[in-house]
Amino acid sequence: MTDLIAPEPDAPPTPASAVEGTITIPGETRSRVALTPATVDLLRSLWEEHGPLMFHQSGGCCDGSSPMCFPAGEFITSDQDVLLGRLDIAPAGGPEQVIDFWISAEQFAYWSHTALLIDTVPGRGGGFSAEAPRGVRFIIRSELMESFAD
Repeated sequence: MTDLIAPEPDAPPTPASAVEGTITIPGETRSRVALTPATVDLLRSLWEEHGPLMFHQSGGCCDGSSPMCFPAGEFITSDQDVLLGRLDIAPAGGPEQVIDFWISAEQFAYWSHTALLIDTVPGRGGGFSAEAPRGVRFIIRSELMESFAD
């Protein structure tokens, strides 16, 4: 089972108001990860509660392939993980609130031609993910990309 959810056919995969991640993979010219406005709002609230945050996208296991949000440093990454992007959720004019988005190297290989949009929907979140007690969960909406370099 996967949580990859394609956007509606007529809807743009990444809303203009989405927060785009920085480019962290050498040679690429396009962001691979973005956050919907609903996700940014939720993450700001979680930041107030937990402090700095991070995401990790695995390839399965206990919570399927849902993106998991943790207090920064609570999930240990290694050379088997790829930093897909850094996302600043700070309000305009506010101090930076940067969230690193990591993905397992194995999952990155599978999704190498995919841009990810992290959205928030009602439902039960991953058991270890910070949003779980709030009755919502993070999902991935994806867009196939032919290339991330121009």
